[in-house]
Amino acid sequence: MTITPWKVLGSRHIHPRFRIDDCELPNGNHLDAIIFEFRSWGNVLAVTKDNQAVLIRQYRHGARDVMWEIPGGVVDDGEDPMQGVMRELLEETGYTSSNVIPLGEFLPNPALQTNTMFCYLALDAEKVADQHLDGAEEIEVHLVPLDEILPMIQNGQIVHALQVAALYRAFDYLKHDR
Repeated sequence: MTITPWKVLGSRHIHPRFRIDDCELPNGNHLDAIIFEFRSWGNVLAVTKDNQAVLIRQYRHGARDVMWEIPGGVVDDGEDPMQGVMRELLEETGYTSSNVIPLGEFLPNPALQTNTMFCYLALDAEKVADQHLDGAEEIEVHLVPLDEILPMIQNGQIVHALQVAALYRAFDYLKHDR
């Protein structure tokens, strides 16, 4: 069996970065596919020399809750993803690292979104500055022992699915490649 991509007959933007594609499916049916043209973003598990993970807590309006997360954010258009993630780490936490390992890429929701999430592990992270937050950010920085992260996922404290995927990728790397 060969899977055939849908034929796009036309597209219209209903808002910047929100598009509706008029699609013809292989069976001849038509579908209006909603597409979110989000920018790519990345995140990083930063680990200090004494095996403390640099975690953040911030309010997430979609969930209407304060969430445990790893630092990260939008990669600016034309910006190298690793540089963007390290910029976000520094801005959000004041931490940096010169030992950064790419862990791969994820497609957050390929049915509706066009973006990529880049994941990194930063070893030997150290605090070098104060936070430099933008006007929409209020972020608490917490150092958490690395061996407490997986239990935080298992007991439902860390629930952001894309971050959980990145954390499991990081722990897999630490388990096998270090």
